[in-house]
Amino acid sequence: MLGIILTGHGSFATGLYEAATQIIGKQPQFTAINFPDGMSSEQLEEQLHQAFQETNCGDGVLFLTDIVGGSPFRLAAVLSYQHQNIEVISGVNMPLLLEILLLRENLDITTIRQETIENGKQTITSLWHEHQKQSTIDKECSDGI
Repeated sequence: MLGIILTGHGSFATGLYEAATQIIGKQPQFTAINFPDGMSSEQLEEQLHQAFQETNCGDGVLFLTDIVGGSPFRLAAVLSYQHQNIEVISGVNMPLLLEILLLRENLDITTIRQETIENGKQTITSLWHEHQKQSTIDKECSDGI
């Protein structure tokens, strides 16, 4: 099974981890590493490496980070250059995380990466857009034959 490591600034990672666990229950090979104010990059690197060792069971590890270019992303990228079968995805949100956790047993790491990026475009919406979808559905249903 693919290992999943959430990482990000502040309490981003544990907040998302706890919310996902509340929704779908505790998951194996799934952990969160925060990067709080005052932690050094060296400390974060050490924790990410340890998390990698703990979650990697041979099928690969997916690092999910908050923002591209930040320390969590950059340090995960360094690990991906040092080890095989690691992917790093930035901009994770709750719908994407849940989808990854539920699909990771059936898909390989490359497919998950590709589908996550594609599906990420669909998980961002607004109330206005949702109302427009509903208005279209209501109109289609009321037009009749």
